Amino acid sequence: MTPLTRIGLPFLIFLLSFGVLAHGVDVNTERFLLANHGTAIGPFLYIGAKHMVTGYDHLLFLIGVIFFLFRTRDVLIYVSLFTLGHSLTLLGGVLNQIAVNPFVIDAIIGLSIVYKGFDNLGGFRCLFGFQPNTKIAVLIFGLFHGFGLATKLQDFDLPQLDLWTNLLAFNVGVELGQFIALLFILIALNFWRRHESFYSFSTATNTFLMTGGLVLFGYQMTGFLTNG
Repeated sequence: MTPLTRIGLPFLIFLLSFGVLAHGVDVNTERFLLANHGTAIGPFLYIGAKHMVTGYDHLLFLIGVIFFLFRTRDVLIYVSLFTLGHSLTLLGGVLNQIAVNPFVIDAIIGLSIVYKGFDNLGGFRCLFGFQPNTKIAVLIFGLFHGFGLATKLQDFDLPQLDLWTNLLAFNVGVELGQFIALLFILIALNFWRRHESFYSFSTATNTFLMTGGLVLFGYQMTGFLTNG
């Protein structure tokens, strides 16, 4: 077994085994969401943060986004665009009760990971001779990631009383979770960038990102076709 296979095989097994958990919630969280009536800022902050930290599809996309960003300013710009996108659709989707098929949304989120890995590999320039605007792409995919969050919340038919306050708390929690996750990702990336292996394995890493995104896409489309 080659080194790349040893790295990639557990990664793909992880995605295949836990694909069902994308945007999922545990039993205790589900019970709380169904039983809650009124303002619950603390619990919704916690649920939002937990959802982002355990939402590996979001994290894989963010890893792709910041993989080749070496300046703090660039990281802040791209992460802010992603945050703006998913905040708009998270709040707007729930408050306006915009229903979107969760399998389709999660399939698009899978494709967003494929896109970023392909972009990092220079695929657009090599194969098509042009480079898409990466900032606009991150913002657009952020909108879809927000719909992924919104569709899961709509599954629980949240009470309208204090819904706006609870949604804001949930969204702030998502941002806190994203900040915590990004902090650890950046620390790991900065440590890795000090070694030659970062560039040696950058192609393999982004190839695995693309593969993981395709696995998620296929899993969700299978769910769409079998449950549609």
